[in-house]
Amino acid sequence: MNSDRTLTVALAQIAPVWLDREATLARVVDSIAHAAAENARLVAFGEGLVPGYPFWVEHTDGARFESEFQKSMFAHYADQAVDIERGDLAAVSDAARRGRTWVALGTIERPADRGSHSLYCSLVLIDDSGAVRNVHRKLMPTHEERMVWSPGDGHGLRVFDIDGFTVGGLNCWENWMPLARSALYAQGMNVHVAVWPGNLRNTRELTRHIARESRGYALSVSGLFDRSDVPEHIAHAETLRKALPDTCADGGSCLAGPDGEWLIEPQVSGAGLWLAELSLAKIRAERQNFDPFGHYSRPDVLELRVDRSRRRGVRFEDGS
Repeated sequence: MNSDRTLTVALAQIAPVWLDREATLARVVDSIAHAAAENARLVAFGEGLVPGYPFWVEHTDGARFESEFQKSMFAHYADQAVDIERGDLAAVSDAARRGRTWVALGTIERPADRGSHSLYCSLVLIDDSGAVRNVHRKLMPTHEERMVWSPGDGHGLRVFDIDGFTVGGLNCWENWMPLARSALYAQGMNVHVAVWPGNLRNTRELTRHIARESRGYALSVSGLFDRSDVPEHIAHAETLRKALPDTCADGGSCLAGPDGEWLIEPQVSGAGLWLAELSLAKIRAERQNFDPFGHYSRPDVLELRVDRSRRRGVRFEDGS
C-alpha cells in the first residue's frame, strides 16, 4: 500500500530588469509559463526580484545623511516598487491561474496601509487560482537594507496547503532567525521556501540545516545580478557601473531533502529553471526520529508566542 503524495516544485533563478517593475514582471510571467509546462505546482523566485535588490546602497556611501544621490535612487526605487492593491501583480496572478501553479515571488512592496511611501521586502504567495494568499514583510532588514527597507511584522508568518504539503517561507537572513523558523514549524510546515537576492555564501550551509532541522524540504531560491545589468536609461547609470563589483549576485539556488542531503546542489552557473519532485512519504519517514513541534517538543517547558497582527501605526475611531 503506497499512499505517497508528491509535489513538483520549480526554482526560477533569473535576473531582474533592474529597477524596472513591468519589464521584470514580464520575465517572471515567462518563467511561470515554463514551469507550468513542466507540470510544476509551485514555482519560486528570489528575494526582492521585482523590481530588484538595492545593490547600490553598500557601494555608494548609502548611510550619508541628506545625500542627493541616495534620495534620487530611493525615489526611483519607490516609483518602481510593487503596489499590490493597485493591481501591480495582476499579470503574475493571471499566469498562475493559466498554469495552475502556485507562485512565491520576492517583491519590494510599497503598501497603502503604511502610507504608500516606505518600502518593505515582501514575499508574496499567489495560489493556482491567481489569488494573493499571503504577503510576508521581512521582519528585520539586514545591514545596509535598513537604509531603504522598513521592518515588517508577523502577519505573514503563515503556512498553506498545496496538494497535501504544508508550505511556508522567509526572506533572506530571516532564515537565520530560529524563532521565525519555529513559528512556521509549529504550523506543520514541511516545505520551506527561502528566498535570497543571490550568492552561494548565503545558501550553501543554511539550506541543508533548515531541511535537517525541520525534517522537511528546504528550497533556497536566488536571483542574479552583474554590473553589466545596470540599465542605460536609469539615472546615475555611469556612477553605478563604476561603484558596483563585476558580480553582485551569483545565484546559489538549491534544494535539500528531509534528511539534509542535496536534491539540487547550489547552482551558480547562471539563469535557469530547476525542478524536483518532493515526497510526503520521505518527510514522514524522517519525522520518525525527530519532529520539532511534535513528539520531540516540550510545550510544558518551551512555548513560543507569535503576534500575527498587521501593524499599521494608526487606529481611527469615527463616532457618529
